[in-house]
Amino acid sequence: IERVEASRNFANKIWNASRFTLMNLDVTENKLPDLNDLQLEDKWILSKYNDVVKSVTENLDKFELGIALSNLYDFIWENFCDWYIELVKPRLFDKENPTGKTAQYVLTYVLSNTMKLLHPFMPFITEEIWQHLPHEGESIMISEWPEYDEKLIDKELENNMEHVLDLVVMGRACRNASNIKNRQPIGKMFVKADFDLPEFYQEIVADELNVKNVKFTDDVRDFTSYSFKPQLKTVGPKYGKMLGGIKAALNDIDGNAAMDELNATGALKLDVNGQEIELFKEDLLIDTAQIEGYESVNDNGITVVLDTNLSPELLEEGFVREIISKIQTMRKEADFEVMDRIKVTYEGSEKAEAVFEKNNTLIAGEVLADEVVKAQPDGYVKEWKINGEAVTMGVEKKGE
Repeated sequence: IERVEASRNFANKIWNASRFTLMNLDVTENKLPDLNDLQLEDKWILSKYNDVVKSVTENLDKFELGIALSNLYDFIWENFCDWYIELVKPRLFDKENPTGKTAQYVLTYVLSNTMKLLHPFMPFITEEIWQHLPHEGESIMISEWPEYDEKLIDKELENNMEHVLDLVVMGRACRNASNIKNRQPIGKMFVKADFDLPEFYQEIVADELNVKNVKFTDDVRDFTSYSFKPQLKTVGPKYGKMLGGIKAALNDIDGNAAMDELNATGALKLDVNGQEIELFKEDLLIDTAQIEGYESVNDNGITVVLDTNLSPELLEEGFVREIISKIQTMRKEADFEVMDRIKVTYEGSEKAEAVFEKNNTLIAGEVLADEVVKAQPDGYVKEWKINGEAVTMGVEKKGE
């Protein structure tokens, strides 16, 4: 049952990726764009794609079907669907962005050729998707098998993007733990790691997490500490009846100082009822302890800390983003076309109206409104609660 469910989820993932690509399809050829026009995320996905062509081809030649399918699964699910498509959405939706066409070509090229790689394992769904994409020949079954281009494989780029992905996943975990919405900007994010990232990659992290500033640091002790518990499987047999005293001693220690000692000497010495005992890393369960105003996650030697102290300016910016999101939702519900110009009318609490008035131009630009005015809501009208404030808005197409 688990395998059937996994296959169904994978098929749904592919369908959704293909539907998204077809919705934004404005190219008639399955080819790469000019390589000079590629953005960083385009170069990354093409590097990963050529990696997977190489590995799948080699493993199929050796009849290592499981390894080939596993590599394809990871590429399609994690790299293409969960990461690349999310990165290029702003370019695709921005009709004035000239790199949007480049993204369309890369999306089409990678999806079409990846379907060829997947065809031996899922022949029917890949044929159906391939037929709706620009293609050569009558069937995917008689199309040419993809060949990889070693010149497009950039391991340094892949490594940097892997770090970006790790930081984004950990940053999202911090956001979820602190219950801060994704549309609410956060001031600072601190990273402690055994690697550094060029500024451009840091900007991707900041953009994905809606953080104003990402700072790499060698010391996060101002924002986080550590808590320790005994590993019962190892400490129990060694110290038996002293277990209660060990737990109490670990509760009372300075977490950062204890971690420094453990890293420096490989062991942590405790005085338990007048007796000195020594605990090694395998004897300890170590967790990151939170300091008020900060949320942190520690994994595989990387520590990510979000500053969850929100200034009035950040809160107002978050409020504006919520307003914009609600208006965009109303546009869709009212069946407006993407490029329709609209008028927005609003009424609400004193705080809400003040935010509207102060950010009138910004809101108008984001939702394609010629007017954003305080008035009796008209057109398609809806009531909202935004950050606890009552707001009623109306949207109507200009000229109606």
